[in-house]
Amino acid sequence: MNILSLLVFTPLIFGLLIVVLPSSLRAGFKYITLLATLVQLGISIWIYLHFQTGANFGGINQEGQFQFVQKIPWINLSLGSLGKMQIDYFVGIDGISVTLLLMSSVVMVIAAIASWEIKSNLKGFFALFLLLNTAVLGVFCALDFFLFYIFYELMLLPLYFLIGMWGGARREYAAIKFFLYTLFGSVFMLLVMVGLYLSVKDPATGNHTFNIIQMMNPANYDTNSVFSILAHKTILGMPARTVGFVVLFIAFAIKVPVVPLHTWLPDAHVEAPTPVSIILAGILLKIGGYGIIRICLGIFPEVASSGAFWLGLLGVISIIYGALNALAQRDLKRMIAYSSVSHMGFVLLGIASLTAEGISGAVMQMVSHAFLSTMLFFLAGVVYNRVHDRDIYNFRGLATLMPRYTIFIMIAFFASLGLPGFSAFIGEAFSLLGAFESPLANGNLPYWMAVCGSIGILLSAAYFLWTLQRMFFGSLSLKGGDVWRTALGDVNPRETIALTSLTILTLALGLMPSLVFDKINDSVLALIHFMGK
Repeated sequence: MNILSLLVFTPLIFGLLIVVLPSSLRAGFKYITLLATLVQLGISIWIYLHFQTGANFGGINQEGQFQFVQKIPWINLSLGSLGKMQIDYFVGIDGISVTLLLMSSVVMVIAAIASWEIKSNLKGFFALFLLLNTAVLGVFCALDFFLFYIFYELMLLPLYFLIGMWGGARREYAAIKFFLYTLFGSVFMLLVMVGLYLSVKDPATGNHTFNIIQMMNPANYDTNSVFSILAHKTILGMPARTVGFVVLFIAFAIKVPVVPLHTWLPDAHVEAPTPVSIILAGILLKIGGYGIIRICLGIFPEVASSGAFWLGLLGVISIIYGALNALAQRDLKRMIAYSSVSHMGFVLLGIASLTAEGISGAVMQMVSHAFLSTMLFFLAGVVYNRVHDRDIYNFRGLATLMPRYTIFIMIAFFASLGLPGFSAFIGEAFSLLGAFESPLANGNLPYWMAVCGSIGILLSAAYFLWTLQRMFFGSLSLKGGDVWRTALGDVNPRETIALTSLTILTLALGLMPSLVFDKINDSVLALIHFMGK
């Protein structure tokens, strides 16, 4: 079996094992899940270490430059006068994919450790957890749009049940809201995908294709066919390719999430159990950013270039709006959720710059935010699991009661606000550098967007430091009195291992950003060259 296929389907195999095991062995399900994620992490590290770099391995729009490729016929149908439909099981990775694969594997290990707090229906929870694991990894590997869509949709069902069955008091509302938002984007993505299929022909076979890389080549669009919907035609008087770009962007922007398509996120985070919040913030949001880079910029480069100003504007609005909302929150988890909206705005701003620095910064910001948001939600879960409360004003002076916990949360807060030496500083700095360079390099973004992005960093310092001051400093005061004082024990060894690992990772990326930049540089340059920038 191809190494990527092994990576993608290993969690599914372990999930099926959990399904067939009797419920009397439920105490071992968490160990099986942790083992699955550790095996997956080991495979990801092997792929990362054996991933080759150089101008010949940029990937993006060159099928021969992708690595660890597996391409085999999957579905074959004869369509009469329309020719033959062939859908391939086509997986492969370039520099952008390999970093996000390793990132996802790390986050899933931490989520598995956090899953030990789950006490009910363990078989259902861990089986859905591992199914979700397969889906998110498949998205980063798929190079056939049909396969990509299957993995993309496969994420929806496990997340719906994981939030709706194991979440908080308003879990049904949050699960349905998440489901409807995501389904709204996915349905229209399906229409564009079909339109692209009818518009593109594989030059080798002459058949229509779902091959994403073939869709990037303008020469493959059949302009003479009446079925060629997205080949320089119009829809309701608008250029069809512009419509296709906007529809796909909305689908991915919901995942990012971009304001005003973000409202599902705070509710989902607040109601979701800690491991699901970790996956939502650590991986799901990055799938949105990855989709914008791989699909929107790759298939519609001319539309992305002409609309870069509006992408940058949405990024700036997300940065400021998310930060102001985080500043106003009392619920610790909701504050972290809005901070995610703000920090992911830097990803969109970096992408919109269409510069090597900006896109590199966007990818680094995705990786950095994955580890830091995982750490933040893990820390929020530690307090909530002990006293079932997250109201910032119900805690004061926790530093005297939980000194080790306070050290970890200080690291997470300072790293998230962009302190030099940590990964977020590198990601935000390069995203802003790209935004500052954009007016000179290609004129897509005005200077004021970079300035507004910088203001977002100041606001992030405000809400993180204010939260730190309110919850951890001063004399000890707890709403629950002595009951809370007894329950709020410091971090245990399991929690310490997870938090220490995340601390080391974010510090390593801050001090050695080449761990990411060396892998993504060739692909980023190939993307910039492909877009003619």
